Amino acid sequence: MARVSLSPILSKGRKAIEDLKLLEVLHSEINHELSSNRFQGIHSGPLGGFEVEYDAPKSQDVVLRKKFESGEQVAVSALLGPETFAREGVFPREVLMKVCVRKPGLSSILQFDCGVTEKQLGSSDFDIRNAYYLLSSSCPRPSAYRGPIFCSLDPQLQDALKEYLVARGIGEKLTNFLLLHLHKKELDQYVNWLKKLVSLVRKGN
Repeated sequence: MARVSLSPILSKGRKAIEDLKLLEVLHSEINHELSSNRFQGIHSGPLGGFEVEYDAPKSQDVVLRKKFESGEQVAVSALLGPETFAREGVFPREVLMKVCVRKPGLSSILQFDCGVTEKQLGSSDFDIRNAYYLLSSSCPRPSAYRGPIFCSLDPQLQDALKEYLVARGIGEKLTNFLLLHLHKKELDQYVNWLKKLVSLVRKGN
């Protein structure tokens, strides 16, 4: 009578137990994320004329555009940046926001690189970190001079440029939307990734 090797049987049994523990961990994490209600009670209002132009479910960014009757256009692209550990609040990460303003009939654009952060529950604000005048909408060469460092500009000029953006709809309603939308989007992507792992583990059994 031939001897039956127990090694493959034991290996399969060990893998089944490990997969079961992994499934328990994954289900626990999914339930935690779905039941934590991290953003409960936080809402964003109307976007003040901005329309969502791009927001693919698997992408990290969102693009919005606003067109004025004068022909002027304002485009906003945003994605989550680093975590802001120094601040307490609902949103652990800031939003990196790029604002481009184009006047009718001109190929040049004004570009502003901004950061959006939560100030308190239901409130946010943005600060300008760089401002550029680009002669065309095409990306300049990496070596191209793009103007002085924004923080080195006269404080009154810095304030005036921020007021310029606020007048074009870059205000609290928009920044609140970006904070909430991008954090929710990241959460949805994370939960969907966990669900895919559960499916892969089940298929492997």
